[in-house]
Amino acid sequence: MEAHSPNLEEDTKPLLVPVGGDESNFGIMNIQFNPEDFKCKRPFHVEPTNIVSVNDERVTDKASAMNKRIHYYSRLTSPADRALIAPDHVLPAPEEIYVYSPLGTAFKVGGCTDGYGKNSSIVTIFMIWNTMMGTSILSIPWGIKQAGFTSGIILILLMGILTLYCCYRVVTSRKMIPLIDTSNWEFPDVCKYYFGSFGQWSSLLFSMVSLVGAMVVYWVLMSNFLFNTGKFIYNFVHDINVTDIVPGTNGSIKVICPSAASGHPPQNMVVMFSSGNNTGFELFEEWWNKSQTVPFYLIAVLLPLINLKSPSFFAKFNVLGTVSVVYLVFLVTVKAAHLGIHLKYNLFTENDFFVPEFRLLFPQLTGVLTLAFFIHNSVITLLQNNRNQENNVRDLSIAYFLVGLTYLYIGVIIFASFPSPPLSKECIEQNFLDNFPSDDIMSFIARIFLLFQMMTVYPLLGYLARVQFLRHFFGNAYPSFFHVFVLNIAIVGAGVAMARFYPNIGCIIRYSGATCGLAFVFLYPSLIYMIALHRAGQLTWTTLIIHIFIILLGLANLIAQFLL
Repeated sequence: MEAHSPNLEEDTKPLLVPVGGDESNFGIMNIQFNPEDFKCKRPFHVEPTNIVSVNDERVTDKASAMNKRIHYYSRLTSPADRALIAPDHVLPAPEEIYVYSPLGTAFKVGGCTDGYGKNSSIVTIFMIWNTMMGTSILSIPWGIKQAGFTSGIILILLMGILTLYCCYRVVTSRKMIPLIDTSNWEFPDVCKYYFGSFGQWSSLLFSMVSLVGAMVVYWVLMSNFLFNTGKFIYNFVHDINVTDIVPGTNGSIKVICPSAASGHPPQNMVVMFSSGNNTGFELFEEWWNKSQTVPFYLIAVLLPLINLKSPSFFAKFNVLGTVSVVYLVFLVTVKAAHLGIHLKYNLFTENDFFVPEFRLLFPQLTGVLTLAFFIHNSVITLLQNNRNQENNVRDLSIAYFLVGLTYLYIGVIIFASFPSPPLSKECIEQNFLDNFPSDDIMSFIARIFLLFQMMTVYPLLGYLARVQFLRHFFGNAYPSFFHVFVLNIAIVGAGVAMARFYPNIGCIIRYSGATCGLAFVFLYPSLIYMIALHRAGQLTWTTLIIHIFIILLGLANLIAQFLL
């Protein structure tokens, strides 16, 4: 019995029929992979879960049949016996795939599924760090303010440890399935194995929540950054000195409190100092409004982009995510050096300028952190490309440590250096860049970086949402332009509505984080681990109690978001 046709020439033809343009064979951050390493890649056809093809590849009947044959042969012997592995010449060229994180990034990954990737541990650690770093970093200082300074630090450490443990359970979940070759499985495949169609559809639901939630947050932030960028450029070109009608500090480093006058950030409330005619400025203020007009302007740019069949061009700009985070660290450091430290310790009592060390609003931070530490639906693929598979747990732990350290640094420095008095710590915004006026040069550069990065990542997120949703319902990622257009209109409409009526990114982040985190972080990893131990006759009362407690923590985290 053979796993290939006697016609060798025909078998060398690719079994997957791409529908996109040409793609380079570069991996993450232009890291190249040796083609010889792909000889171990099997099986080659992965069902669309959280991994999707960049070119909207359609699987031919021949490819599907070959995939089933490979699975069949692999089950004739033990997983350790490679005697019936399909020959190299019947396998197609390696696919280019994207791995999505709801933190706001999508990476191009190339490699085999048997753990023979060419990435060193340093590269693997950096990939995980870069994947988790996203929009949540802008809300960490606000989350610390909501929880209290001491409570916030403790929660960042505890949530980092808890999500790392649950991520470790995701990584090891495939290995606990006996007598089946799971080398090409993703975590949703594991969920389907244990929970059947319910696991498959629920994983799709929660994955879509994380995707759409990330896209909504992106739209709100892009509207914010575009508004402030346009305002800065207009005032600079027309030599207009504008002072926002909001409380703020004086001096070279100005910090403002946009939400001081009301519970919502003011829009275009300004006083203008100019010797020229004010008519042009007033007209600009009317047509350049953060919630009334700017969110709609983005439609003209982004809606055509997310309707493209292949968004592969935008993946080339993923390095901007790293640049943005590094620049934010630099900005925070410089601002703190000028502002100094402003802290006063009150365990439970509030005053006009400081918040207590421990507050009952702490679940708002845990909701943000659930999304901030979320990588559970793509971690398996990232670690598969690690050259030394025995170092996976160590590398994952180091990556989580670096992520937690970055969040701690940004959050603690912004909170501690926020000038109180004269401003109250309650003035810290859900996007801490809003605490710096639009004419601040360093903040202007940060907004430019983040705006361009988000405009390149947004089409990737839209593509992933389209592939996951449409392939599950229609078996095709691009059934017709009409289907794709309607889905994208719905997603864009949600972003515009939020930017127009509820531009609170911290709340959106914690809602989506707590929702998708309940499934992928707390519930499924713990349940799968307990079921696997039970089937093996190794489940103890201690393990049972600990993991039920983890599930209850995730459930409480979700419920608390809607009560506070």
